Amino acid sequence: MGDMEEDMQIGQESEEEYGELSDGELQEAFAKGLLKPGLNIPLEEPKKAVNDTEGLKKCLTELKKSLPWVERLDITNNPAVDVLAKVEGRLDKNQGSEEVNAEDDFQREMFFYRQAQASVLEALPKLKKLQILTKRPDDYFAEMAKTDQHMQKIRKKLMQKQMQIEKSEKAKKLREQRKFGKKVQVEVLQKRQKQKKAMMTAVKKYQKGLTDKLDFLDGDQEEKKGSATSKPQMSKKGPNAKRKYKDQKFGFGGKKKGSKRNTRESHNDVSGFRASTAHGKGGKKFGKAGKKNKRPGKEARRKMKGRK
Repeated sequence: MGDMEEDMQIGQESEEEYGELSDGELQEAFAKGLLKPGLNIPLEEPKKAVNDTEGLKKCLTELKKSLPWVERLDITNNPAVDVLAKVEGRLDKNQGSEEVNAEDDFQREMFFYRQAQASVLEALPKLKKLQILTKRPDDYFAEMAKTDQHMQKIRKKLMQKQMQIEKSEKAKKLREQRKFGKKVQVEVLQKRQKQKKAMMTAVKKYQKGLTDKLDFLDGDQEEKKGSATSKPQMSKKGPNAKRKYKDQKFGFGGKKKGSKRNTRESHNDVSGFRASTAHGKGGKKFGKAGKKNKRPGKEARRKMKGRK
């Protein structure tokens, strides 16, 4: 509690100090005549425009430099002759001192155009005398106002926008394809249901003896024929990826029946014939004598185990 009271006293003292200072400042301002009775709102007097011609001329002489015309490139002239007015015969004698209506946009812009035309006609001969080129060569490439990095950023943004547009178009196409696929699926199911209903009604009529025709069975045969004709068309596409992988891993089986049968080429081929081994002369010995079973029989092996 003692600390709280001390803080309150310090705050009151500081406020009193600030209040005394601010009151003293106000009293000083009032003594100097800066403050007037009433609302203390400063009223600024309107500024008087002063046409100081001598001062302006001094500034002009300081800024003016005696530079050649090539460095200045300034031309003061009257506008060029109005060709249309000259042709129509309404050309005034005082062509340079004609008054221009500032509110008439067309007249004002034409005056600017004619003045620019006159300045070009006057400046080009001067530049040619000074041997200064006025036309850009055909193989001249001006420096870009924007850097290559900035243009690359713009290109990236344009590419991103283009990719987004392409993605949205693809998504729209997929949605349309899905809708079309669902529509086709519904139509196929409805067609099957109609065919099934028609077949059931035909079977019932045949069972009741109302008809002797079996035309409803022809539809199944036609469907089987259609499926049989469609199978070879599907096989034209070739084996699927699973079949190709297995063929690559295990090899393509091919025809096995009659693979060891002799042909004309194999019959005429005698490159593998050896006279030394032909007709049992040398080489392997056939028969029982050639076969020697070194392993003892089952009974002998059992007796050998019993001895141990």
